[in-house]
Amino acid sequence: MLVMRYVHRLPADYVMDHIRARVAARGPLWDDTPGLGIKVFSATERGRRGAPGNTYASTYLWLDPAAAAGFLTDARFGAVTDAFGRPRVETWLPLSVVAGRREAARFLHCETVAVEPGADLGRLRTAEADHGRAALAEGALAVVSALDPAGWRLTRFVLSAQAGQEPSEDALHLSAPGWAHLA
Repeated sequence: MLVMRYVHRLPADYVMDHIRARVAARGPLWDDTPGLGIKVFSATERGRRGAPGNTYASTYLWLDPAAAAGFLTDARFGAVTDAFGRPRVETWLPLSVVAGRREAARFLHCETVAVEPGADLGRLRTAEADHGRAALAEGALAVVSALDPAGWRLTRFVLSAQAGQEPSEDALHLSAPGWAHLA
């Protein structure tokens, strides 16, 4: 598995209805993508739920890293770069993935913390699995804890139907062809 994400920072006066229309048109094209666990199309609007600016983001959990590489070299990513320029694509290794109910996902919360030097990575993985299960019990739909070993950072992606921690992003569309594999 592989986690991948890119964020487009948009001007303060950007008409966010354009993003919602783009997602409404393009989101369903991902609903049966081979090798994909989930893709969250999300956005923030300046001043809403703690957002400092307008953004449009795509967050992926790939079941097959070769499918991720295929995406970066196909017409779908070409459409992204044509519309918004080439983004910085971040990647992580999933330490823990837990998925529960598949409801209407409405929010995505991302939290990044440093992994301290000398941290026991095995314990960290176990703790993240425990954290994910606890979050599901509290109403989260899915939790992915992912490690960036280049920068030694841990990022938690929490997908939910209810607003939670701020800031959070509006989940505009969830494509989840691999949800059954994750749950």
